[in-house]
Parts: sequence; structure tokens; C-alpha cells
Amino acid sequence: MAKTILLIDDSADFIEIFSLKLKAAGFAIETAENGAEALEKLKIVRPDLVLLDMEMPVMNGAEMLMKLRADAALKDLKVAFLTNLGDPKQENAESDKKFARDAGAVSYLRKTDDLDSITAKIQKIIDR
Repeated sequence: MAKTILLIDDSADFIEIFSLKLKAAGFAIETAENGAEALEKLKIVRPDLVLLDMEMPVMNGAEMLMKLRADAALKDLKVAFLTNLGDPKQENAESDKKFARDAGAVSYLRKTDDLDSITAKIQKIIDR
């Protein structure tokens, strides 16, 4: 059975492109355009991983993650931040990963990375 990913991002183009890539890799994909919409979707869908954009209208990624961690039914969901932010230099990437862990996310993925690389990282996160 395919693992389900909830992809939350306010860019329709990014959702379309990345959903196609993840579906081709064998994942089932659900989408939402902001944190509030995602919280509604989580009432009916229980994904194996939540990919959460940091910068969104209505409710940003950090706000949504705090709501997830405060909800007994959702607090154990695996969440990875997906963002354009973050330093591409390897020596600074560790501080981005530490921020993600401190915030309660399992990982920090940069949208600007190669889609194959991001997909491989997602597979590792789900397999953990």
C-alpha cells in the first residue's frame, strides 16, 4: 500500500510539479494550500508524512506545527519543513536542521534542491 504524504504549500505550480514527482515515486499525495486547510484535511486523512511549507498565508508552517503538536490526535505525525529558506552552504545547513528539530519537525528540506534528491530524503524519512 502506498505511503501517503500531505503536501502543504501556497504555490499551485509547486504543488502540481512536486505532486507528480512524488506520485511517480509511488506515494499517494494529498494537498492543501495553507495550514488552516491542512488542519481540516487532517480530520479525514492520516498521512505518513506532512511536508509543510514555512511561508504561507492564513497560517504559516511554524504556527501549523505548533497546532499539530498541541493536538493529542495529531501530535505524533511526522512533519518535515519544505521551504525556499535555508542556507545552501553545507556548513550552515546543520543550523537549519537544528531549527527544524527544535521546532518539532523531523527534517528540513529545501525546495531549491534537486527533486530526485528531495524524493530520496522523503523516502528515508518515511522509512524511519
